[in-house]
Amino acid sequence: MTTAPPAVLAAYTPDTHAVGGSLTGTALLGLVPLAVFFLLLMVARRSALHSALGSLVAALLVAVLGYGMPVGLSVLSATQGLVNGLFPIMLIVVAAIWFYELTVVSGRFEDLRRSFSAVGRGDLRIQAMLIAFCFGGLLEALAGFGAPVAITAAMLMSIGLPRLKAAVTVLVADTAPVAFGAMAIPITTGGSLTGIRPEDIAAVVGRQTPVLALFVPMLLLFLVDGVRGFRQLWPLALVTGAVFAVVQFWCSQHFAYELTDVVASLIGFAAAVVMLRFWTPRTPDDQRSRVEAEPLTRRRVTLAVLPYALVILIFALAKLTVGVDMPALLGNAAVSFHWPGLYGHLLTVVGTPSTSAVYSLDVLGNPGTLLIVAGLLVMLVYGLAADRDRFPMSGRMGLAAAGSTLRTMRGAIATVATVMSLAYVMNQSGQTVAIGTWLAAVGSVFALLSPALGWLGTAVTGSDTSANALFATLQQSAGKAAGIDPTLLVAANSSGGVVGKLVSPQNLTIAATAVEQPGSERVLLGKVFGYSVAMLALLGVLVYLQSTPVLSWMLP
Repeated sequence: MTTAPPAVLAAYTPDTHAVGGSLTGTALLGLVPLAVFFLLLMVARRSALHSALGSLVAALLVAVLGYGMPVGLSVLSATQGLVNGLFPIMLIVVAAIWFYELTVVSGRFEDLRRSFSAVGRGDLRIQAMLIAFCFGGLLEALAGFGAPVAITAAMLMSIGLPRLKAAVTVLVADTAPVAFGAMAIPITTGGSLTGIRPEDIAAVVGRQTPVLALFVPMLLLFLVDGVRGFRQLWPLALVTGAVFAVVQFWCSQHFAYELTDVVASLIGFAAAVVMLRFWTPRTPDDQRSRVEAEPLTRRRVTLAVLPYALVILIFALAKLTVGVDMPALLGNAAVSFHWPGLYGHLLTVVGTPSTSAVYSLDVLGNPGTLLIVAGLLVMLVYGLAADRDRFPMSGRMGLAAAGSTLRTMRGAIATVATVMSLAYVMNQSGQTVAIGTWLAAVGSVFALLSPALGWLGTAVTGSDTSANALFATLQQSAGKAAGIDPTLLVAANSSGGVVGKLVSPQNLTIAATAVEQPGSERVLLGKVFGYSVAMLALLGVLVYLQSTPVLSWMLP
């Protein structure tokens, strides 16, 4: 029987049988906030922010009236989630987009775009593959949030690809890099909510999504030119996909996981450039691209690529342990404290204070700070460059870009902060644990279905980050109850999300707008839905086999 909610800050221990002593009843009541979110978003067609706010109110009511969580504790839980959503999560995202905007306002981004467009010996199919997959992956690594689809779709149109074909191509390409997008913020979010080290989650994701990365370039050739394109250019696509996949795997295991897509995209592109120096494909007349007249100098290409080289260098130095233990040195500035009013009142089942009520922020070592440092260095180098008259950069321009980024991102900032508040209330009240324990009744088969939750979350919200905020702790709870490695399932949630991005209404609208075909979302959905489901099925089988002795050797 549900107890009356204490009024203020009495101690609280989450109970998976809080509603009438029934796990099923408790879990079904815990699903109400998620149902509210999806109904508001999909049926009532409210914005993501309004849907998240409505869901947060539902979660607070369920926590207090259904689970017996004290009112004060439930509100404090929401505030902890809100602050965590702002710092470090949105700090990283805003810093990444500001860094990208610096290259745009300086004019250097246009040179980088043309560098990608120039490769391919005038073959439209090669250029489409490299722009959509490698350049799109690079944009996903830094900007995310629809920018890769919008920018690369316009680029493909400019070189001669038909509008709808350009949209479909970039939608399919924007899959494999998504889990590590925006400086791997989906993985960081999953780690923040579950307490699992983000590096451990990244290591498992890096043993799942490279399987997709291996085949996506070949699929892009098929989308652009059918069987002929695949038959004539598959060696180049195989090399590009294989190099991207191997580097994505290596970075996620041994380097800064936040830079996985940056490094994989650049090296995958470089591998294609090198191969084209020794291999000349046959290009049909109808597949020749529009060529831009003005050639690029080596110096301009170098300065266009420089920001990404600086990012890699700074992150590498921050991870350095030879001679100087940089992580430990930077960690001296870390902030960690018990969340006021919550810690000590929120208890585990054995009566000890829950560590989920501890807030931590790595002030100097977090990716947001490192990106800001890299951005300042880029501003300095560009400001001193000999051609600064043509490509201007100043401190005032950098500050203006920061202000513009904050204004543009304010809706996303509010949405992510609200979703994180929702996630914290559901987690700390016990709603997520109850749902996970209930779902675990299906046993080992849950591993097969695990990626589908991430797919659903991303398909509906348009964000792998939001999908992890909604379902990461649920996956962890289900894994523990079903005897499946929780890290595997949290990673599967993020991996499943990458193919959900393909059918997200938000992404479809961005693609349709970018190719100047508003209202074509239904047509685009029909063209990409089958690919999304096929990739999801592949991931489901892969994750299930990784949870068994058949492919458990793949896991770290």
